[in-house]
Amino acid sequence: MILPLKSPVRALFAVALIPLFLAACADLDGPPASLGPFFGSDVADHYAARQDGDYLVPAIDYRSIPPQFLRQEVSYPTDQPPGTVVVDPQNHFLYLVQDNGRALRYGVGVGKAGLAWSGTAHVGYKRQWPRWTPTSDMIGREPDRYGPWSKGMDGGPQNPLGARALYLFKDGKDTLYRIHGTTEPWSIGKSMSSGCIRMLNQDVIDLFQRVPTGTKVVVL
Repeated sequence: MILPLKSPVRALFAVALIPLFLAACADLDGPPASLGPFFGSDVADHYAARQDGDYLVPAIDYRSIPPQFLRQEVSYPTDQPPGTVVVDPQNHFLYLVQDNGRALRYGVGVGKAGLAWSGTAHVGYKRQWPRWTPTSDMIGREPDRYGPWSKGMDGGPQNPLGARALYLFKDGKDTLYRIHGTTEPWSIGKSMSSGCIRMLNQDVIDLFQRVPTGTKVVVL
C-alpha cells in the first residue's frame, strides 16, 4: 500500500518507480516505539529519500516493515571477529559483528538462491548500482517478466539488485551468492522465489560503506 504523500517531490519519486516495481514513500515523523536506542531519532533520516550519484533512492515507509527487520544494534555474542558479516537466512537477518558482543543487525529477504549455499566466503568485489541479468531458470519460470531482460539490465532505481551488491567468493571462485538491495521493500523478512539476500537500499548502502573487499562472510 502506498500511503498519502504530502509533498510533490515525494509524489514524483513514487510515480517514477511505479511502472516496474512499487516503492513505498510516506510521512516519516518519528521512529516506532519498539526500536532500541541505536536509532534514536535518526530512523527517519536513515530511511529517507536520498540522492546517490546519478540516481534517487526513494524513501522507505519503515512503519510498514516489522521493526525487528530495521537496522539496529543488538547483543550478539559470537566467536567471529569484529567486522565479520554473518547471514542467517532462516531467520531473515544479517549481522555485522562489532566489539563487546554487539552487532549491527539488518533485516533481509531471502530468495531461493539464498538458501542454496552456506559456508564461509569473502567479499570478492562490490558494485554500486550493479547490472543484473536474470538466470535461465527465472526466465523459464516467468518468461513475460524476465524474458525482456535476458541480455541484462543496466543499474538504476528499477534494477532488482538495487543500489549495491556484494559478490561472495570462496577459494577464488564465485559462489554466485549475492548480498544486494531491492526494489521490493515489502519482501524484507520474507522468503521469495528468486534472488539471494535482499536488503533495503538504505541498509545495503550502509553495509557497503562499512564492509571492505575481502571481508569474511559466514552464511549459516
